Amino acid sequence: MSSLPNLLTLSRILAVPLLVLLLWQPGWLGFLTAFLLFCIAGATDYLDGYLARARGTVSKLGIFLDPVADKIMVAATIVMLVHTGIVHDWAVIPALIILLREITVSGLREYLAGLQVSLPVSALAKWKTAAQMIALGALILAGAAALKAPWFPVMQIGLVCLWIAAGLTVITGYDYLRVGLKHMA
Repeated sequence: MSSLPNLLTLSRILAVPLLVLLLWQPGWLGFLTAFLLFCIAGATDYLDGYLARARGTVSKLGIFLDPVADKIMVAATIVMLVHTGIVHDWAVIPALIILLREITVSGLREYLAGLQVSLPVSALAKWKTAAQMIALGALILAGAAALKAPWFPVMQIGLVCLWIAAGLTVITGYDYLRVGLKHMA
């Protein structure tokens, strides 16, 4: 529990309530602070796994908590971006696709764990996560930019990345489901 990688993962989970609070009724500073917090949390996502592998301290707790931390952070951020109105209209569709895939894959992993079958993260799923993080970070920053730099196209960048992330989400979700269904027959 007290290894540095596990502490980094836990810090990401503990950052989520602060992120939600910052986005609850944000002004320019709230959006900017939320963006910085989201970026730091995203960096810990990479760093915790790297350190665990480099130090040989990969733990069962870390293997469990890391994807949970990712899903909590992504889901909370999407909900708050919808709450603030940054994600609205057609942009809700890729947001829902991402949320539904995360829930489905989590359930699939839980089911397969009961069969003692692991479902390793694919390389494409890592790209999906990167696209999600870029999209969500850009959309958080778009809230600040809309108030202080409306000419900066960060909203468009965020929305394009959100659709890309949703496309990768569908592909990786299908891949995981296809592998999982083989164990359900």
